[in-house]
Amino acid sequence: MTRLLIVRHGQTEWNRVERFRGHIDLELNETGVRQAEAAAARLTEWPVAAVYSSPLKRAWRTAEAIAAPLNLEVRPLEGIVDMHFGKWEGLSLAEAHQQYPDLYALWETEPHRVQMPGGEGLPQVQARAMAAVKSLIDRHPADAIALVTHRVVCKLLVLGLLGLDASHFWQIEQNTTGINFFDVRDGLPTAVIINDTCHLRGL
Repeated sequence: MTRLLIVRHGQTEWNRVERFRGHIDLELNETGVRQAEAAAARLTEWPVAAVYSSPLKRAWRTAEAIAAPLNLEVRPLEGIVDMHFGKWEGLSLAEAHQQYPDLYALWETEPHRVQMPGGEGLPQVQARAMAAVKSLIDRHPADAIALVTHRVVCKLLVLGLLGLDASHFWQIEQNTTGINFFDVRDGLPTAVIINDTCHLRGL
């Protein structure tokens, strides 16, 4: 059995003010650092054998906080890097709505049909992220492993592990440092926890 612990990174300033982030390489803010430390304390409850991360700083710093008390090194996993939002990267929600009204309306209603101008679409991101996770399951057939990634990727991985496609994107919430817990036996994933944030109480 492989135990997957999929974690969204801690808060950045652009998370706080709601700007499209994508491949823009942002640091955690002070709240994000505290969230990462709280998630790290929670994850010591499981016998984690390896920690993998998106190479972007906000995920990597969160992964380093998780790996430190476990005496592990963070390993990069390119397949779980954030969605490339193309020309939307750096825009606020209001700016994206103003500059791309029709595409933004489609994003709100049928996000799986949106191909970001100069970027990716959700089905493309889900396919690469699921392929990366399958490779880890094959590599760790009897381990608990932690993956630190981004909101979009977390949502798509949860959906993919549940056998659902990207058309269900808005039916899954993922808060900063939310933890998702799946057990995979004989290739069949079982959801145990989705978007657990109890470690953030009191922050």
